[in-house]
Amino acid sequence: AAARGGGALQRFVCRAGPAGAPPGPGAAEPPAPARRPPPRPPPAPGRRRGLPAAPMPEPGPRMNGFSLGELCWLFCCPPCPSRIAAKLAFLPPEPTYTVLAPEPRGPGGPGGPGAPAPAPAPHPSPSPAPSAARPARPGEEGAGPGLGPGPGPGACSLHLSERADWQYSQRELDAVEVFFSRTARDNRLGCMFVRCAPASRYTLLFSHGNAVDLGQMCSFYIGLGSRINCNIFSYDYSGYGVSSGRPSEKNLYADIDAAWQALRTRYGVSPENIILYGQSIGTVPTVDLASRYECAAVILHSPLTSGLRVAFPDARKTCCFDAFPSIDKISKVTSPVLVIHGTEDEVIDFSHGLAMYERCPRAVEPLWVEGAGHNDIELYAQYLERLKQFISHELPNA
Repeated sequence: AAARGGGALQRFVCRAGPAGAPPGPGAAEPPAPARRPPPRPPPAPGRRRGLPAAPMPEPGPRMNGFSLGELCWLFCCPPCPSRIAAKLAFLPPEPTYTVLAPEPRGPGGPGGPGAPAPAPAPHPSPSPAPSAARPARPGEEGAGPGLGPGPGPGACSLHLSERADWQYSQRELDAVEVFFSRTARDNRLGCMFVRCAPASRYTLLFSHGNAVDLGQMCSFYIGLGSRINCNIFSYDYSGYGVSSGRPSEKNLYADIDAAWQALRTRYGVSPENIILYGQSIGTVPTVDLASRYECAAVILHSPLTSGLRVAFPDARKTCCFDAFPSIDKISKVTSPVLVIHGTEDEVIDFSHGLAMYERCPRAVEPLWVEGAGHNDIELYAQYLERLKQFISHELPNA
């Protein structure tokens, strides 16, 4: 499956009892979501429709309830929402790629007197793999005089490690552009533009899940974009991949703001041609941005209503120390919204997707994937079919 929302969050969710699992001692009975369709067996491999699979996170330990020590560590060390959110939600993987800044040219260039060394990204790549390069543009980090369509002076280079599991040829990799932007919280943001359909009207601003980075998502983006006829712009959250800083709720919102501005200014994509796509933890910044800016559409893939509601599904109101309160923001979204959720999601219960759908003022017909979990929705045929229908026929002026 593509972007994962497991990791630390999944460990806590499993302890509280996933949907469909019998409660253990001290665990509250999970609420039965309304209108849950009956489950059905997982799809056969032939129904993947060619989408490359992204790495599956290892499941967390299954325990019944929280111990007193775990609750104290979670809520009291220190007792602030941002740190609680980080413990629950963020598990950055070891980076699977590097981005190399351009080598200087001219008298001070390579081999010249006083030539500075190339500036590598902060994370070393564990092994050589394919690379792609493109010119950076003025006003961005790494920008230089080369502004042509191919590699040249001022080009940033993408290098993938073997763990990125690249599934295409060098030709496809050459269509991937990488660069750095800067957030309002002064973090360096790694960004990626995948030119899947140059003549397409729409570009997806994709916020990925918890336990992956851009290197792992790159193959999936190419497979998805080419099948739904959209270009894809994505970014790594602060503390992920080559992005600086550390993961936090505030950084999450600043990250997507910087990505939104980079997509608009660097590529000239207007808001009416941008589709915001968030998966799992990526639905949090997606909903926040969509509540403040109008865009072509919003796609919420396995969304969560709030952080604490994932671990404690009986919660009815948003606590003052709750994190990621998307359920309180979704009513402000004025763009068409497609909600996608698996009925057997073991990480973020199906009831979250249902609640977001019911609270959204401009929700279109949702996609409830019967029998799907948190990590395999993309393997079902109706996933691509529903996306194509939504983008091609249900958006204004489609």
